Amino acid sequence: MTSTQVSESGTPAGRPEAIKAVPVRHPGRWVAAAIVAIVAVALIRSVATNPRFEWDIVRQYFTSSQVMHGLLVTIELTAISMVIGIVLGVILAVMRLSPNPLVAGASWLYIWLFRGTPLLVQLLFWNFISALYPKIALGIPFGPSFFDVSANSLITPFVAAILGLGLNEGAYMAEIVRAGIISVDEGQTEAAHALGMTRLKTMRRIVLPQAMRVIIPPTGNEAISMLKNTSLVSVIAYTELLYSVQLIYAANYKQIPLLIVASIWYLIVTTILSIGQYFIERRFSRGSGRGRPVPLAERMRRNLFFARYANRGAGGAP
Repeated sequence: MTSTQVSESGTPAGRPEAIKAVPVRHPGRWVAAAIVAIVAVALIRSVATNPRFEWDIVRQYFTSSQVMHGLLVTIELTAISMVIGIVLGVILAVMRLSPNPLVAGASWLYIWLFRGTPLLVQLLFWNFISALYPKIALGIPFGPSFFDVSANSLITPFVAAILGLGLNEGAYMAEIVRAGIISVDEGQTEAAHALGMTRLKTMRRIVLPQAMRVIIPPTGNEAISMLKNTSLVSVIAYTELLYSVQLIYAANYKQIPLLIVASIWYLIVTTILSIGQYFIERRFSRGSGRGRPVPLAERMRRNLFFARYANRGAGGAP
């Protein structure tokens, strides 16, 4: 009689049988996927076959000079306003965290005012600022002025658009930057001060580089929102993308095709900004596994690995 007992199934006694992994069935997912596919095909067919979309008009005006000029103005407004908003947001965030109550209070008041009123109203205020201040002077407070200029000649529609978009964005960026700053461990700030670093140098060399992982994602979203918010500038008759197509369909009465042209260009630029945001996030998330954007190739590889593992388990392979 041998020391190893053999069971009737052929496996040695005392050793458990091999586990046969059976993948969980998800019939509801297949039903949902089928419904989504049917609805998607129906929508695509409707858009492609409905003559009222007038795709020939869309092709005709898609790269017209008037539309391209409006697109360049939209990109210009987005870039300049975001630069102003980011710089102003950093300054306001540092002021908000200042131990000086007067400085912190001034920052809070600015954020409260510009976040609490609609952007459209702010654009209109800047466009009609001459009704409040016909002349803008530069000089000593409560003293003589060195020179003054007419508000109508200084605050053009372009300047009004930049002021409205940039100053409003600064209020939102201030809260984003502040959230990033307070996410950094306070012990690092205390250690930097113990080494003799000033508060400004500590913020620039220690805190802000680490806060970028928190600041970058919402800043990318703000840039995309800014691109779309530039369409509000049409209310002050500045020829960005939306107002450009409005001028065209005011002459040929092809509202829907021209609005489709503007929408497609907004989608294209938004996609480019999203790709840029992805690479910037990946750069600043180096060294931190948590929250790191997973590349598309890596996600596909992981899904393929799990699919192979499930298939092997279903077939009883070891």
